[in-house]
Amino acid sequence: MNNLFVYLEIENGKVEDVSLELLTKGRTLATQLNCQLEAVAIGSKLDNVGKQVFPYGVDILHTFDDARLYPYTSLPHTSILIKLFGDEKPQIALMGATSIGRDLGPRVSSALFSGLTADCTSLEIGGHEDKKEGKIYTNLLYQIRPAFGGNIVATIVNPDNRPQMATVREGVMKKEIFDADYQGKTVSHEVKNYVSDADFVVSVIERHIEASKVNIKGSPIIVAGGYGMGSKEGFGLLYDLANTIGAEVGASRAAVDAGYAEHERQIGQTGVTVRPKLYIACGISGQIQHIAGMQESSMIIAINSDPNAPINTIADYVITGEVETVIPKMIKYYKKNSK
Repeated sequence: MNNLFVYLEIENGKVEDVSLELLTKGRTLATQLNCQLEAVAIGSKLDNVGKQVFPYGVDILHTFDDARLYPYTSLPHTSILIKLFGDEKPQIALMGATSIGRDLGPRVSSALFSGLTADCTSLEIGGHEDKKEGKIYTNLLYQIRPAFGGNIVATIVNPDNRPQMATVREGVMKKEIFDADYQGKTVSHEVKNYVSDADFVVSVIERHIEASKVNIKGSPIIVAGGYGMGSKEGFGLLYDLANTIGAEVGASRAAVDAGYAEHERQIGQTGVTVRPKLYIACGISGQIQHIAGMQESSMIIAINSDPNAPINTIADYVITGEVETVIPKMIKYYKKNSK
């Protein structure tokens, strides 16, 4: 009762990274709250899920194993979570802000009248004082995310309704083993007690999954361009630099919206979140939505003609100048001084 739950996304028997990242954060939060971390696996052939999640500090794994539950469809997964949360009464429930989480989360939170904060960039535990009602709350989940077009960072709390629900995008939280030998308990549930035949009115007949050709998330070096690159042709400089130093090319939302780069290269609140060893930001002003997707980079180099660009405040090194002048010099001197 009143534990912290994480919904696991599973593809072909493998727990997705976004869920493992949430378990890592969930373990930290559960320790702070002095409660247990519980995970929910809904799908088919779930025998190996425990081995994957227990090292992340999961105390209890709830499994719902039925061939009809994979691949994901809205109704049965929703019914299972609504009844499970109704029985177990978790204080916090976390999901990935993926196509599945964005479908499932609102359905469950609406049915439970609990509310939901989407696309959080940080989760913390803290207190809250309602001066109007004269109430003081402790151990609430701070659900932190950019708001009002990214102009502010909002901290959202849900003082009275449970569970406190939030979704987080992949890459925002760090994935880290808690204890390789950690042993939790598996609770296998009878699926028939949670769903009805009506929940299976929709079935998936055929699936087509195309893997992305761009691996921004896994690249140790990223050269990212913004609207300041000026044009799609201007982005050619970034590809030249990336090819020279063995990097991947990323882009801000402004650059993607302007047609300079493909959406799969977009980094930020509405794109992917990255943590490379080196991030070179070229012609990027540094709006909060973009910074949310790359601020955990080990080293940041900002190249911008504006010495007061917001991104300069988080950069380790700032080069003030025109990108079309600076980047060719970087390529030239890298080639000259590297073997």
